[in-house]
Amino acid sequence: MRCDRSRARHDRRWVRFPQMSTSSPARDRLRAVVTHAGSSLVALTVLAAGAFVVPQGVPADQPVVRTASTAPAPSGPAAPSVTIDGVDYPDPLRTDDGEPVDGPASWEGTRRDELLAHFRQHVYGRSLPVPTRQTYAVRSTDVGGVERKNVRITVTGPEGSGSFDLTLFLPGGGRTPRGTFLMIDHRGAVGDDPGSSSGYAPVSKINDAGYALAAFDTDDIAPDDENRYRSAMIDLFHPAGEKLPEDAGRTISAWAWGASRAMDYLQTDPDIDPAAVAVIGHSRGGKASLWAGAQDPRFAAVVSNDSGSTGAGLARRRENGAETVARINDSFPHWFPQTYKSYNDRESSLPVDQHELLALMAPRRVVVGSATDDANADPEGEFRSYVAAARVYELYGLGDTGLASTRWRPAPDTGFRGPAMSYHLRSGGHGLTASDWDIYLDGDLFSR
Repeated sequence: MRCDRSRARHDRRWVRFPQMSTSSPARDRLRAVVTHAGSSLVALTVLAAGAFVVPQGVPADQPVVRTASTAPAPSGPAAPSVTIDGVDYPDPLRTDDGEPVDGPASWEGTRRDELLAHFRQHVYGRSLPVPTRQTYAVRSTDVGGVERKNVRITVTGPEGSGSFDLTLFLPGGGRTPRGTFLMIDHRGAVGDDPGSSSGYAPVSKINDAGYALAAFDTDDIAPDDENRYRSAMIDLFHPAGEKLPEDAGRTISAWAWGASRAMDYLQTDPDIDPAAVAVIGHSRGGKASLWAGAQDPRFAAVVSNDSGSTGAGLARRRENGAETVARINDSFPHWFPQTYKSYNDRESSLPVDQHELLALMAPRRVVVGSATDDANADPEGEFRSYVAAARVYELYGLGDTGLASTRWRPAPDTGFRGPAMSYHLRSGGHGLTASDWDIYLDGDLFSR
C-alpha cells in the first residue's frame, strides 16, 4: 500500500472511578467537559477556535470541487438542490429558509443544527438521553507487554441501570499513544488477547504503530435482533411495555450513543489524549460511527469503512446493485425508526442525503474507506458523497479532498489525504482488512 499526500504493568484490583471533568485550551481541538451536577451527568461540548465544513459532485466528465478562490458565494433566490452526477440533491449550503450558508458562522449557527434535526427526525431517530448517572470500574492487566484495561461502564436511566464493557489496549513500553481508535464492534471480534485478533481489529498492529485501540460489543448496547434490540440499554430510557415513539432511534442510533458513553470514559483515562480519539466502524458499525461523529464533536476523526446505505453512500443512487432505503429497512427493521420507512422507494423525498451527514464532521477529519467489489455498499456512491461533502469543509479552507481527481474512479489501494478529509478505495469485497488498517495507521489522522 502507498499513502499519497500524507503523511509494563502488573494485575491490579478493580478500581471504581466517578465521572471526571477534563478540558484543555489546545487550539484546533474539539473538547468536551463532563461534570457532575448532583447525580446528573452533564456533557458540555466546547468547540476550539478554528473551524467547522463541506466539494460537490458533478457528472464524471466534469471537475467537481470548487475552491474558495473559484466558487462564488451563494446569492439570489434559494437553490433547493445541487447536482451530483446529473441528479439533484439537497444543498447543504442553503438553510431551510433558503438563505445562503457562506461561512463557519452561518454553518455552525444555523445550518448544522437544521441538518442534525432532519437526520434525527427522518433517518436515524432521536438518540437516547445522557444517563442520569454513569460510573466506571477499571481493571488493568499487563498482557505480553501490552496494557489491557477492562472497563465496566454502568449507566442509569429513568427505568433502571445497566452495564456494558469497554476493552482498551495501550501500546507497550509506557509509550503515550499517538491517538486512540474507538471501535464500534458489531462482530464481537475484540477479545482480551491482543495477539489473537484478525485483520478486522489487528490489536498488535495498531499498538505497534503507536496507537491505542478501544472497543465495545454492540450487542451489549442493543442486540442486533428485531425481537431483542431494546433489552440492553434502550429500555433503561423507555418503558419496556410501551411501543417506542415513531421517531425514536433503534439499534444504529443506540450504538452511536454507546460510542459517546465510551468517549465519556476515555476523557477520564490518564493514558488517553481525549482530543485524539477516532470513532471507527465497518458496515453497520460504520453507519453508527458516522452518526456518532455527526452528533458528538468530541471525536477528532470519524472513520467509515464500507458503510454503504444510510452510511457514507448516497441514498438517491439506485444503481449497480446498491442497497436502497427500502431494502435496508426490509432486511433490518430494527436498525432505524419508523419515520425512515416512509421513504422506502421514495428517497427523492428525503430532506437530506448522506453527503450532508459527512459534512457534519467538519472541520474535524472525516475518513471514508470503500472497496472496489462491494456493490451492495455502492463504492461510487460513497466516493461522490465524500467529494460533495467538501463544499462544507471549504467554508474553513479545508476543502482539499486529497484526491488526484474528483472523477470516478480513483486509483485503488491508495490513501488520499487532505488537511481534514481522507479517502481510499481498497481492492476486493466487503470487509475491514489489514490493508484498510495500513492506510488508516499511515494516514496521520490526528493532524492537519
